[in-house]
Amino acid sequence: MSSVRTVLGDVRPEDLGVCDAHDHLFLRSPQLPGRELNDAAAARAESAAFRAAGGTAVVQWTPYGMGRRAADLPLLSRATGVHLVCATGLHQAAHYAPELLDGLRGRLAEVLVDELTRGIGTSGVRAGLIKVAGGFHGLDAHARWTMTAAAEAHRATGAPIAVHLELGTGALDVLDLLCGELGVPGDRVVLGHLNRSPDPAVHREAAASGCWLAFDGPSRANHATDWRMPEAVRALAEAGFGDRLLLGGDTVVAGARSVDGGPGMPYLLRRVRPRLVAELGAEHVERILIHNPARAFAVEWR
Repeated sequence: MSSVRTVLGDVRPEDLGVCDAHDHLFLRSPQLPGRELNDAAAARAESAAFRAAGGTAVVQWTPYGMGRRAADLPLLSRATGVHLVCATGLHQAAHYAPELLDGLRGRLAEVLVDELTRGIGTSGVRAGLIKVAGGFHGLDAHARWTMTAAAEAHRATGAPIAVHLELGTGALDVLDLLCGELGVPGDRVVLGHLNRSPDPAVHREAAASGCWLAFDGPSRANHATDWRMPEAVRALAEAGFGDRLLLGGDTVVAGARSVDGGPGMPYLLRRVRPRLVAELGAEHVERILIHNPARAFAVEWR
């Protein structure tokens, strides 16, 4: 039987509810000095604000070594009533100290499987997905290493693989590797940030593989997000791919949280949802926010 692996245990897919399919409550990176998401009180307030806006689930894509604070997530989930899904995996090499990556050579797949099945450190929290990352219009050696390990961990557990696409590019290269060379089924791959490179031909070709297309990170002036996203989502729905779409907020720095004056997680439901309802109709948007994530993150765990 399929279930979604949350920080409080496995839940039925139909119990997930309105889902932010890509976001962050905690995140730390040398690429974002002084802007870390590392405040438990702010994370709780942000989750509560999302819950007040009608949200009931958040998939946190923060991977290994980037300040996930996994031990804090169960308390936060209980306090706010929001289902939280935690990630394992690795981001791009630039987000890590070289010695951390060196320590994972030859055992990355084993670490991923352990975090999916036994738990993250001593927290007891089991990850519910694997996060990896591509590069700008291509895949470097680090990306190929991490995706190869992710595919091995997927085969051992069934876990879905979520992929950061750099500036929304490289989707087809990622699918060639994961689904072609490595044999991961398309419906076990989630492509993130497609809104940042709104190429309809690439979107349709990627969707035809059976993968999930995440439009995440709205309200960013430096990307083609809000103003192109409804058009791109409508085009995919009209092409018959409405059942492959996901929405997320991707809050990555402290100043972007709603409780710190930014749009934050509630923006997804407060502003993005009504705009999409006007574009697609309420039934399509309910599918994207509720039914699609329930299928995308549900696993027959091995």
